[in-house]
Amino acid sequence: MSRARRRTRSARLTAPLAAVTLLAGGIGTWALTGASAQAATGSVDARDDFNGDGYADLVVGAPAATVSSQARAGYVAVMYGSADGASAAHKKIVSRSTSGVPGAATANQRFGAAFTKGDLDKDGFGDLVISGGTAGSVVLWGSAAGLTGGTALAGYGAAPQAGDFDGDGTTDLALFAAQSIGGDDPQGAPAALWKGPLSRAGKPAAVVNILDKAGWWGYEEDDAACATGAGCEDGPSSITGPVSSGQVGDINGDGRDDLVQWRYEGDGVWGNRLLYGGTSGFVKGRSPGEDTSREGVGTGVGDIDHDGYDDVVVGVGGWNHKVQVAFGSASGLSETRVQTFDQDLPGFPGAEEEEDGLGTSVSVADVTGDGYADIALGIAGEDVAGVVDAGSVALVHGGPTGVTGAGTQVFHQDTAGVPGVAETDDRFGVSTALLDVDGNGRADLAASSTAENASAGAVWILRGTTTGLTTTSALAFGPRTISAPYTKALFGSSLR
Repeated sequence: MSRARRRTRSARLTAPLAAVTLLAGGIGTWALTGASAQAATGSVDARDDFNGDGYADLVVGAPAATVSSQARAGYVAVMYGSADGASAAHKKIVSRSTSGVPGAATANQRFGAAFTKGDLDKDGFGDLVISGGTAGSVVLWGSAAGLTGGTALAGYGAAPQAGDFDGDGTTDLALFAAQSIGGDDPQGAPAALWKGPLSRAGKPAAVVNILDKAGWWGYEEDDAACATGAGCEDGPSSITGPVSSGQVGDINGDGRDDLVQWRYEGDGVWGNRLLYGGTSGFVKGRSPGEDTSREGVGTGVGDIDHDGYDDVVVGVGGWNHKVQVAFGSASGLSETRVQTFDQDLPGFPGAEEEEDGLGTSVSVADVTGDGYADIALGIAGEDVAGVVDAGSVALVHGGPTGVTGAGTQVFHQDTAGVPGVAETDDRFGVSTALLDVDGNGRADLAASSTAENASAGAVWILRGTTTGLTTTSALAFGPRTISAPYTKALFGSSLR
């Protein structure tokens, strides 16, 4: 049997893009600590590597930034990896006002609220698909010189996701139309699966409808007769709301990527939906985690127990957040093998407090290089030494039986070696990503605070080692550091 291809996993902000209060001070006064030279001993998957140099490249979203005098037009910053890790000097800023990018910056477009990576044209370089609201998405193409050009994907401007969903060895795109998020009974919207490879003119090898114009799903759970939306006794099942993000992995080990989507169901309720990849489209699976009336929970996908099947990690939500790990298997996501934990997990430093927000963000990848994926958990509401909602990030390790609290690390802005100072309402850890920016075979952590410096936002990078994360050579940067628009930009809203 073909088993899942291991990749780095990253996560995104699922909390609303509303500005949060910030006290004076912060990253504008910091020095960037230098990284020691280090030769790469491995190479990353092409999906994360835009210039083919063997190092993962980090993408940072700033969807609330003012661009070309247009409020909340948005942009993304691409921070290229190297043997020394990511550098504030080696970057690319992309907006709708960037030369070669189709369209124009418009108010409230929130360009870069979501994005995905993948080698769409099968040339060995990762490409970047950036959401752009009702104007649609944009593809930037990888090359030896980095990202170049731009191709418009009209009509599909929300939460694009790249993966080999049909198992044919090429990267496909799951595309969704932008929708308003809110209301008690949200309507569905057009969506399509574009089969790869994708030409640089924006033409897929084939198109499979995911939803028809009325907003109905073109399949029923476990019903092959409904795979194309026909032959269903009760008609195809309804989509239950707008999609805001997604994570990709092979949960049943069949060599086809699966998709876990975070979507709004209506009446203030959010939840995850699992779609299994197939040769002719997606097949609906059991939803991982629990629905929640609070949007600020994260989702990650990766192989925690190193058995060849990706697992789904979800922040459950509620007053005292918990984290749930649902394990993958040959039959799909297990209903019985589920592990739930909180900050009372033995070995987890600190203690659970009301509204800490454990699992505000979730990222899954192997930080130590031992073959077991680890979990980075944003705890954006955690108080640090009496500083309310300063926020922190925990790294919890995977193992043969799943999550273990042994060796859990917690970092915040008052941790020795982490640049900055913990401040009220910083909400450090509101978004996280794990990816190998220095190419040494161990994932590094990127974590953000969108509240830093009056909601300009900032990102921190901690390097991975055989024992976990280290603050040695820690890097911190914000939009001012990289000469990008900064006023209430919410830089770091999404990381991948």
